[in-house]
Amino acid sequence: MSTSTMLSVENHDYWTSVANTFVWKKKWTTLQSGNFDEVNVEWFKGAKLNITENCLDRHLEKRRHKKALIFEPNNPSEAAQFFTYGELHISVCRFANLLKKKGVQKGDVVCFYMGMTPELMIGILACARIGAIHTVVFGGFSPQSLKGRLIDSNAKIIITHDGAFRGDKVTPLKSMVDEAITDLAKIETVLVVKRTLNEVTMKEGRDYFYDVLIKDCELYCPIVEVDAEDPLFILYTSGSTGNPKGLVHTTAGYMVHVANSFKDVFQTKETDIFWCTADIGWITGHSYLTYGPLLNGATTVMYEGIPTHPTPARFWETIEKHKISHLYTAPTAIRALESYGSDIPGRFSLKSLKVLGSVGEPINEEAWQWYHKYVGKERCPIVDTWWQTETGGILISPIAGITKTIPSYATLPLKGVEPVLVNEKGIEQTEMVSEGHLCIKTPWPGLARTIYGDHERYKQTYFSTYKGLYFTGDGAKRESNGYYRITGRVDDVINVSGHRIGTAEVEDAINAHDLIIESAVVGYPHPIKGQGIYAFVICMDHSHTQEEIEKQIKDSVQKIIGPIAKPDLIQVVAGLPKTRSGKIMRRILRKIVENDIANIGDTSTLLNPECVEKIIKDKKI
Repeated sequence: MSTSTMLSVENHDYWTSVANTFVWKKKWTTLQSGNFDEVNVEWFKGAKLNITENCLDRHLEKRRHKKALIFEPNNPSEAAQFFTYGELHISVCRFANLLKKKGVQKGDVVCFYMGMTPELMIGILACARIGAIHTVVFGGFSPQSLKGRLIDSNAKIIITHDGAFRGDKVTPLKSMVDEAITDLAKIETVLVVKRTLNEVTMKEGRDYFYDVLIKDCELYCPIVEVDAEDPLFILYTSGSTGNPKGLVHTTAGYMVHVANSFKDVFQTKETDIFWCTADIGWITGHSYLTYGPLLNGATTVMYEGIPTHPTPARFWETIEKHKISHLYTAPTAIRALESYGSDIPGRFSLKSLKVLGSVGEPINEEAWQWYHKYVGKERCPIVDTWWQTETGGILISPIAGITKTIPSYATLPLKGVEPVLVNEKGIEQTEMVSEGHLCIKTPWPGLARTIYGDHERYKQTYFSTYKGLYFTGDGAKRESNGYYRITGRVDDVINVSGHRIGTAEVEDAINAHDLIIESAVVGYPHPIKGQGIYAFVICMDHSHTQEEIEKQIKDSVQKIIGPIAKPDLIQVVAGLPKTRSGKIMRRILRKIVENDIANIGDTSTLLNPECVEKIIKDKKI
């Protein structure tokens, strides 16, 4: 029997009232249709709109001269840039006109492979203005990863930098694009935004410098009306199988959910300055650096660098420099800064701060307390937000200054969101105090609608485990007060610094090396990243040193995926624990690296039980 339910009258009325606060070219005929059984959810059917009209145009009467975007460069000696809503509107229009000149039309896919500069934000908004679909590939991914995403998304144009600054490094993005598109005839145009001024090769008739072309573009571009369910963007995320998933977010539902969750969770005021430290290559940068703040007429800060460049005081200097009121960052950054000691933030008053936020993974209590005491000075509420690329926006979180917070608890679902806990058989745990797999019972507007080009995979990934429910892949506990605590992934996905990396994807990259016969990858507790990547590998040739093996494996993973997926620890093993049907028992490997040896369980039924004892003896942690 299906557990899928229709929206309650209360939720129907709630989302109707929220949606009525936006500008629509045509109102919807049906608020929500479809369900999790048939996996055909739609919102605001029949409506027409353009999200940039709601991000920009509607603010011009009252906020034309208000700061919309503050850009803080990688190098603190370089001047910050400021864009008012009026100036951002013009910049988006000019970029949109440039895209049109290059043949981009409604429904075309435009890929961005860039560092964190204003042109990236302006570019994705320009796509949305003309009804094109943007897909941003994080600039830390390898050319091979970029190529796979370009092929999968059918992108016809790519926008990049000559190079990107990140701390004391320069990433040669244009040459990486050249490598990725060597044999991709589909790519008609490469636009290059100058940033690092490193030497690049330009192919005549395909490659163009942005700064040259933009000069001739008109200052106004009319909006293109799109249907509510037309795609806004494709964003790739790792899965438990090797191929990344291109999640499709549609225009109206994403807009309504992200704008509303930003407003409710962060409780910003008109004069506040909001800083989300995420890269736009990730969903957090889409939702709470770009769309969420702009839809609410807020001032958003975009930061090019890393938290510790050129010193570990950079975050605190930036907060005081721009009088930032809201800081939304990842536990990884918090733990990294904590490792430098409390005296560094202690040198700053940070008096402008009102609200702190955490995103990407559950924040451990020690980091929460440090964040609260030394950054928030014990006066700023912390919103520990839970959500996913697939959910579009925040689903469970405290409301700043309203919800009583408990360290490491995401607390309560936002209004209009219905989480449930189920056991492994899919039976809902109805007692208030429960533990189980976290699912969502009814549709919400920000839900990704499909995996680009593969709706069957979308169904299988999110809706096949528990019929009629969206399965998040996370475990959770619920307390007597209804508060939720996320306990982590229950599938083969590792959360590294808030970024989800599929174990199969890393294993494929390791196994691609001629030296490796087989590998198994698991996550392990890491003091900074939350989870690190631990690789067990079987080598074909035993003449290499451990150092040589590690270097070759890391180089292989970096080339195929990117540096973010390089294993932290590599253990050469003679065999991997397998069932008699040949399945690698990663559960056993996880127990080993978590030092939970007592709970490994019975290994006698394994095909090769003797390997477990040897792995335990030689483990690196």
